[in-house]
Amino acid sequence: MQKKSPSQLKLLDCKDKIGSRCLVCGVRMTPDELTYLAILTFSVPIGFIFKRKGPGVKQLGGAGLGVLLILLTCQIHSLHSLITILVTWLILKVTPRSCHFLVLSWTFIYLLFFRTITYFRLPPPTPFTNAVQLLLTLKMVSLANEVQEYCKAKREDISSFRKPVASVIPRIPSLVEMLCYSYCYVGLMTGPFYRYKTYHDWLQQLDSAYIPSWRPLLLRLRPAPIFGLLFLLVSHLFPLAYVQTDDFYERPFLYRLFYMVPTFFVFRMRFYVAWIFAECGCISAAFGAYPAAAKSRPGGGPTVDYTSAGRSPEGERLAIEYDYETIKNIDCYGTDFSVKVKDGMRYWNMTVQWWLARYIYKNSPVRYFILRSTWTMLISAYWHGIHPGYYLSFLTIPLCLAAEDAMEEGLRHRLSSSGQMVFDWVQWFLKMRAYDYMCMGFVLLTFSDTLRYWGSIYYCIHLLVLGLLLIGHTVAYAAPRSPVKAREQMATASNEKKLEE
Repeated sequence: MQKKSPSQLKLLDCKDKIGSRCLVCGVRMTPDELTYLAILTFSVPIGFIFKRKGPGVKQLGGAGLGVLLILLTCQIHSLHSLITILVTWLILKVTPRSCHFLVLSWTFIYLLFFRTITYFRLPPPTPFTNAVQLLLTLKMVSLANEVQEYCKAKREDISSFRKPVASVIPRIPSLVEMLCYSYCYVGLMTGPFYRYKTYHDWLQQLDSAYIPSWRPLLLRLRPAPIFGLLFLLVSHLFPLAYVQTDDFYERPFLYRLFYMVPTFFVFRMRFYVAWIFAECGCISAAFGAYPAAAKSRPGGGPTVDYTSAGRSPEGERLAIEYDYETIKNIDCYGTDFSVKVKDGMRYWNMTVQWWLARYIYKNSPVRYFILRSTWTMLISAYWHGIHPGYYLSFLTIPLCLAAEDAMEEGLRHRLSSSGQMVFDWVQWFLKMRAYDYMCMGFVLLTFSDTLRYWGSIYYCIHLLVLGLLLIGHTVAYAAPRSPVKAREQMATASNEKKLEE
């Protein structure tokens, strides 16, 4: 059989797809991609309309628009989200004081049914239904936790309650309020994730006209066209479909090894553009805007109590500085240029990372850091889907984290300042290659395709990480650190723990 060239394979890959071709590089966009792009683009101007409306219009209008989008893109599969919401509401109604783990169990069990629905001879859901279901799962689990915190705050003296009052919901939401929160058009299919309290604060915003939107939006949107062009160009030059062909595995080893770099680059650019536009949709509506004094965190919202901006005189209201940290979902610079694998994760899909840290990592059945990380990555893989590539990739992360800690303990703390700088540059390079490597499992999805690629480059990252783990522990055991270095490391670890909390 005659082998086809990469250019022929790229043409065959797009032959049966219906879509629009980019005028810059000729890459086709699938109908689903075009629909996502249209939804993201539409959410930005519509946000300016909702920004100036009252609570009723925001609540019912935002939910109505969201329901319309779901009906158009999910059709009959919209029932999945409705069933999830109704059962969650029933759990909150019956056991509000102990509903968190019940809702977590319910939503994750339903995810399993949702992913295996074809085994029951039911029609497969659309990609849009999957996106809605993923974010709805996060919302329902978070809402259950917020209801539990509300019940706890009512039982305790509010002044002795550990969490800031600003983070506690004012009451248990009704079924209508739950439906409006769940179907609000903001972040419906692309994120960012946000808590019910964030949504409630948006509805009750006082004098939202004083909250800046245009300047933050333009600043946030500025890199998106560059990322979009880079995505189209590099995806045209290095199509993912080529990795799944026999011709690819006849190419030289260095070519195969290099190919994961542009693959992860395309993966990043795609999500950078999507999440930046999603954030802009929030910014235009002043959704997730809080005074800078609130010290908000992505996903979680305010971490300290703050004075209400809307009750100040006009001059003071204009002087209040706002930020949109609550709905910030991506830090492109931090993702690309942070030194450690652990830090890079914090800057990627930040609102979901907060959800995982708050509801999964902190409630892990084990306490040792690496085992807790393994548990969290396992849950994250399950949330993403049932494709084996997710599990192969996510469960490689704890191994990387263990190697980082071992090298930090065994080698970095023994180096001079200049030596530590060189160490950090090498670690950054290896971190990016580890992400390149793990990305292949995330995009190839199947067990056979992932192992075929990893095997073609001799599982080099797995072997490298195991080697670094062994070296780090060997050096740490052979040459104990001085008491001064030990105190320095303890102080650094304490600061990192406070930052995580």
